[in-house]
Amino acid sequence: MKRLCGPNISVCKLVLVLIIFTSLYSVAQDNQVKEDLDMDKNRIQIYKENPRYWQYKGKPILLIGGSVEDNLFQIPNLKEHLELMKSVGGNYVRSTMGWNDEGNIPPFKKVGDKYDLNQWNEEFWNNFRNFIKWTHEMDIIVQIEVWGTFTYYRDPWAENPFNPKNNSNYTAEETGLPTVVKDHPVAAKNNFFRSVPKERNQEIVLKYQEKFVDKLLEETLSYGHILYCMDNETAVTAAWGEYWSTYIKKKATEAGRAVETTEMWDPWDLSDKKHKATFDHPETYSFCDISQNNHQKRQRHWDNAQKIRSQLTPIRPINNIKIYGADGGRFGSTRDGLERFWRNIYGGFASARFHRPDSGVGLTEIAQAHLKSMRMITDEIDVFTCEPHNELLSNREENEAYTFANPGKEYAVYFPKGGSVDLNLSVGKNTNAKTVTMRWLNIRKSQWTLEKEIPFTDSLTLSQPAEAHWAVLIQVK
Repeated sequence: MKRLCGPNISVCKLVLVLIIFTSLYSVAQDNQVKEDLDMDKNRIQIYKENPRYWQYKGKPILLIGGSVEDNLFQIPNLKEHLELMKSVGGNYVRSTMGWNDEGNIPPFKKVGDKYDLNQWNEEFWNNFRNFIKWTHEMDIIVQIEVWGTFTYYRDPWAENPFNPKNNSNYTAEETGLPTVVKDHPVAAKNNFFRSVPKERNQEIVLKYQEKFVDKLLEETLSYGHILYCMDNETAVTAAWGEYWSTYIKKKATEAGRAVETTEMWDPWDLSDKKHKATFDHPETYSFCDISQNNHQKRQRHWDNAQKIRSQLTPIRPINNIKIYGADGGRFGSTRDGLERFWRNIYGGFASARFHRPDSGVGLTEIAQAHLKSMRMITDEIDVFTCEPHNELLSNREENEAYTFANPGKEYAVYFPKGGSVDLNLSVGKNTNAKTVTMRWLNIRKSQWTLEKEIPFTDSLTLSQPAEAHWAVLIQVK
């Protein structure tokens, strides 16, 4: 070193440090590029082989779940609740970014007797941060609803930090926001949802709305297990959801990430024109959510959803983050809720999650049994090559049975409540077919039973063993 450097030893040392630093920086850059590529490959995204479904970590994934609450990160014993769902086959939860339930805390800090929308409530965000971390560790997909609609109406609005009477950042006169909203959200009478440029262009309110969304993205964009839904059963104009979907995708792109977005509309009828803003605009929304169809019952529930599925262009995932129905609730019985869950998966949809009690069965014991049974039967077939095939059933009464199949290979038939149907095995028939294996699944008990192998026949009569929820798996050998 002395011979090379002569009297300029300090210069040589500096050059050596610079070389080492440059080398380390280059390695760090290479590692970051690799991490970004892995992130893009492993994130939740549309399954390349069958765009009706999702893929995660490079593999196709069927999303099913149930949980005790909507804004799940606000509950106590959260980790145990997630572990329980995971143990029975669940891998999908909902998270409204709301705070309108008893014991919930808002995202902003209260200073004196008013909130400061420039300061965060760290307890809120710590809870949310843990939720995102634990779901990531457990490979549980989270569908976030950015704007929890009911948080901005009636009693919750009276306490909401965004209400001008509750914060020190703006007034009702400056913003045009109401301090009282007595109507149900379906009336869409809160100007909070008209701040975007295509509506009232209320820049003061929009600034703080964007600040909230920026914070949400700060906590989630580095993860790959998040789906973004703009609202919960909204009735506002299409401009609102379009603005936020575009905003979120732009922010993700700037961060070197890609995300999937949708909107959830309020009308129970999927033919309502509001739904067209999602169905007809894949450039804005990369997937659809038809949760409100889960107010429908029996055959109509199936038929309405299948009509949309058959017409959707381009093909993309259709989610059901809310399955309604629970005894004593407002939206049908427990039986209705359980039937809806099975019809959605057998109907070829990407996801199904039981809604919270009392509007759904949540993660109660019966929900756990149905989650476990669904996973038992879908683990035995190639879900991602199967399609709904009720046309293969004959002697079928309305709502008697539903078929999900890859004709010529395997068939899963669900019976909501007893019955007997004939299954046509001749479609797609393999000339080498010799035998048929048939296994019945007692859904309530999560038990396989009555397994037998019989010679191949073009038509098979299926008679449910008892009047309860049953499924049968038929595989051709």
